[in-house]
Amino acid sequence: MIDEFAKEYLHDDLRWIREAVLWKLDGLSEYDIRRPLTATGTNLLGLIKHLATWEARYFGEVFERPFPQPLPRWDDEAASGTDLWATEHETRDQVTGFYRRAWEHSDATINALPIDAPGYVPWWPRPDVKLFNILVHILSETNRHAGHADILREQLDGAIGTGPQSAALAGFDTAYWKAHYSKIEQAAKAADPASP
Repeated sequence: MIDEFAKEYLHDDLRWIREAVLWKLDGLSEYDIRRPLTATGTNLLGLIKHLATWEARYFGEVFERPFPQPLPRWDDEAASGTDLWATEHETRDQVTGFYRRAWEHSDATINALPIDAPGYVPWWPRPDVKLFNILVHILSETNRHAGHADILREQLDGAIGTGPQSAALAGFDTAYWKAHYSKIEQAAKAADPASP
């Protein structure tokens, strides 16, 4: 009984955060969803492509249920990092479609297997896993990258939250956020008198 509850609880959280991550692209230009916003090149569409690639891999080959489209091998040095950005020839619809197909494939794996179904992750130090391990891992990774997407999106246009309804949830206007920012900046400077 608890196994089914745990599996459904984790799966529900994964379904919810996937949608929140995709929402981060809404209303942005092609340039803004692709542009590198950190020194290491982190960008919104690249996060989606990365999540799609690894979700397809973890719920696919780990459980001998290969994803139906080719994925770069996990140990292919030449392909390393190509999942973190989209080329000019990869459209938004292609990348988001890939992510949605990865969801369908993952959901089918999750629904078909018990939470203690065995899997094998050759790139992990302890490669023998259960579906439970992979559900927790993918949920954690998706939440981690959702946090990255939160910051990137806020940098681009100030949009916050997990969906269109949550932007208004804060209920504060631009003047409020400017004052809030100033208060935090002032506290940071006061804590370090040597700061500029």
